[in-house]
Amino acid sequence: MIERIFLLPGGSLTVLLGLPLILSISYVFIYILLDPLRHLPGPRIARFTRLWYLYQIYQGRFEQVNIELHQKYGPIVRIAPGEYSLDDVNAAKVIYGHAPWYYAWSPADPNKSGLFSDLNPHRHASQRRKFASAYSMSTLVSYEQYVDHCTALLIQRFDELAQSHHIIDFYHWLQCYAFDVIGEITFGVRFGLLDMGKDEAGIFTAIDGRNAYGTFVGIYPFLNNLIFPYLPKSGGVTFVLSFAVNQISKKMSSLKNPKTSRTDRPPDFVSKLVARHEEDPEKITKADIQMICQSNISAGSDTTAISLSNIMYFLMKHPESFGRLRKEIDDAATNKLVSDPVTFKQAQEHLPFLQAVIKEALRLHPAVGLGLQRIVPEGGADIAEQKFPPGATVGVNAWVSHRNQVTFGTDANEWRPERWLEDSGKELEGHMLSFGMAVEHALGRILACWRCRTRGKLAWQRVANREPVVREADRFQRVNIKAEGVETVHPIHAQAPILGLSQLV
Repeated sequence: MIERIFLLPGGSLTVLLGLPLILSISYVFIYILLDPLRHLPGPRIARFTRLWYLYQIYQGRFEQVNIELHQKYGPIVRIAPGEYSLDDVNAAKVIYGHAPWYYAWSPADPNKSGLFSDLNPHRHASQRRKFASAYSMSTLVSYEQYVDHCTALLIQRFDELAQSHHIIDFYHWLQCYAFDVIGEITFGVRFGLLDMGKDEAGIFTAIDGRNAYGTFVGIYPFLNNLIFPYLPKSGGVTFVLSFAVNQISKKMSSLKNPKTSRTDRPPDFVSKLVARHEEDPEKITKADIQMICQSNISAGSDTTAISLSNIMYFLMKHPESFGRLRKEIDDAATNKLVSDPVTFKQAQEHLPFLQAVIKEALRLHPAVGLGLQRIVPEGGADIAEQKFPPGATVGVNAWVSHRNQVTFGTDANEWRPERWLEDSGKELEGHMLSFGMAVEHALGRILACWRCRTRGKLAWQRVANREPVVREADRFQRVNIKAEGVETVHPIHAQAPILGLSQLV
């Protein structure tokens, strides 16, 4: 057969080899002509290929590009064939179902998917019901004493570095802090990252790599089944998995021993799940416990560290807000309204400007830099005065939504935490997408908000009476880009700048 092809008379081989290309181009043009949404604007190349979207994410500043696109084209922008970015926070209320992008965050076997990436709505709902009580606010507040030790350690490290006039890399230390906190809450045991501030197991690098993999491969989800089996079976992710499995095994053994099962501290996350497993092994399986513990470590710690460093960054960039927060804390302490350490309840009731600062930091710099993509359901959906057909992919990027001037005012691009203390503050909260709006984000939102609001004040307990001298880092990695003082570390998570607190006078 091959010989016959090569023996075809002049030009026939060229025609034969070019036929697939011709058919592909023809398919693209027919698709465009028949597309009911062909009138929607966006970059011209994005109409033909997903490569434009992939390249923009690779550049590491898609959140800024996304904002610029909406400024140029309006509330609906095409970012890839059949995929659209919306500047309409109400869109999340009418769209349901995960987009194929989430395939890249799952193992090759979909039955082993976690809460974040499970595309089966029935299985996802069932899994959520299993763990909802473990993430309730009342349960999380009971863990408060677990994080006090980590807070004390972090403040001690800040003191040591400040006294030696070393630059404090806030993001790094807050990431160490977030990991150790999640270890305490989940297993009752820290990872030990705050001891020396070193990630010797390579956990941070591994999680960043996994995030980058999910982000890029998610642009072409079909690649996941081809690539996933060949991913490294060792390294930081394996360390996290092994740590989780070992701690779960130890917890199961200790709970069976009357001598070791007694403790003055409230039961940690795993202890509660193991107890429920012992009561009904079919309802809460060992695989369930392992999956949710990995989710806590991988998803909860990274976004929390980013959010905490954002708060630090904006306060140091705006000394008038820093001064007002310092006065609020000093006044509350003088009037004995807060203790040391400040409790979650005290922070909620007596530190309103702290709450406003946290909300404003999350508004201006959400931890996630991509849109939360969704599939339009059967029957289509009317969004932003446009009818979208079933199967179209749409998403709302928090970076875009949080700068909507109709919602947040003409100063939406500016730092002004006072907006949250005004009469419209409560209404604004309904437009926040920092942790998503759909039900699958509710569990993580409660956990992250609790950690931010309870521990967002941890630095002020030591920094409040000192003047910071801020140096912004000038280093960035391959997918990092530093623009307007904000450094984006990897495509899915938009990280606050790495701040150097050179001294605390």
